[in-house]
Amino acid sequence: MGFGCTTLLCLVLVVVLVLLQEASAEQYYYNATGLASRKQVGGCKLFQGQWVFDPSYPLYDSSGCPFIDAEFDCLKYGRPDKQYLKYAWKPDGCNLPRFDGASFLAKWRGKKIMFVGDSLSLNMWESMACMIHASVPDSKTTLVRKTPLSFVIFEDYGVTVYLYRTPYLVDIVKESVGDVLNLGSINGGNAWKGMDVLIFNSWHWWTHKGKSQSWDYIRDGSALYKDMDRLQAFNKGLTTWANWVDSNVDPTKTKVFFQGISPTHYEGSEWNQPKKNCYGELEPLSGPTYPAGAPPATTIVNKVLGSMKKPVFLLDITTLSQLRKDAHPSTYSGDHSGNDCSHWCLPGLPDTWNQLLYAALVM
Repeated sequence: MGFGCTTLLCLVLVVVLVLLQEASAEQYYYNATGLASRKQVGGCKLFQGQWVFDPSYPLYDSSGCPFIDAEFDCLKYGRPDKQYLKYAWKPDGCNLPRFDGASFLAKWRGKKIMFVGDSLSLNMWESMACMIHASVPDSKTTLVRKTPLSFVIFEDYGVTVYLYRTPYLVDIVKESVGDVLNLGSINGGNAWKGMDVLIFNSWHWWTHKGKSQSWDYIRDGSALYKDMDRLQAFNKGLTTWANWVDSNVDPTKTKVFFQGISPTHYEGSEWNQPKKNCYGELEPLSGPTYPAGAPPATTIVNKVLGSMKKPVFLLDITTLSQLRKDAHPSTYSGDHSGNDCSHWCLPGLPDTWNQLLYAALVM
């Protein structure tokens, strides 16, 4: 007698198979309950893994990319070692798909992609432009650089990659008392509408104090403060951003990502002492975790994204970036006289961020 199944038994078997497949998937999207459908099969954990030496890297040559700012062009400004260019991220349970710029352009033909945030968004935007350009070096491009909006158009494909510079996501406005960081205002959001992909980032400027902070007061509703707890302010500002996304984004037309918290590697305040901090680091830290743990802002990001109604994909780059103490410009920056341990060399770590973005879009 051959094997068969009743309608009920077959239905049960199908349900079990579906549940098993979903159990092997990892969750990346946040929704209103803090849970969602990462849709990554086979137990692939994109943001957990290790750095491995890969002689096929980097994905492009800095001297051949017309989009790199001096502050990120470490080889041009004297970095003597090149080993930091040869590391690839190996996630647990899968291989990261190698970035294919031509395939990316074909898939996103006629589309608009925008990075929104501070100089870490600038880092990632320039990386993306260089990675695409390396795949189609003969493709005609148009570059426009202004404040706050810059963009690169890959003319043959009609793909535009934008950068909108806004360090806090919320607005700094002129009031009678001076420059005010308004935790409840996002006028800049009008420029973010109509995009096919949005990648947001914010945190570093929330920690700036003294002469390096760009506002005189903070406004929270009707109340005006000379200062407030920066984590509390970040939470309020990010909540305003989340409300903007929930009110203005149509998930069937726009994919939304949050870049996650990019770490710094400063030890104390010795900004101009080259033997401190990230100077002289030559290879990634070993192990899957960073000894000091995650920055406190990551808790706020997780909480705010978990409360949103619209799906937002968290590019959870914090830990894998913490392991790359060797990947900062340090003293090899054309735009800085000190020891830059907050930004990243190009080629370098932001290329991996974009490979993870690519993986999230194609896998």
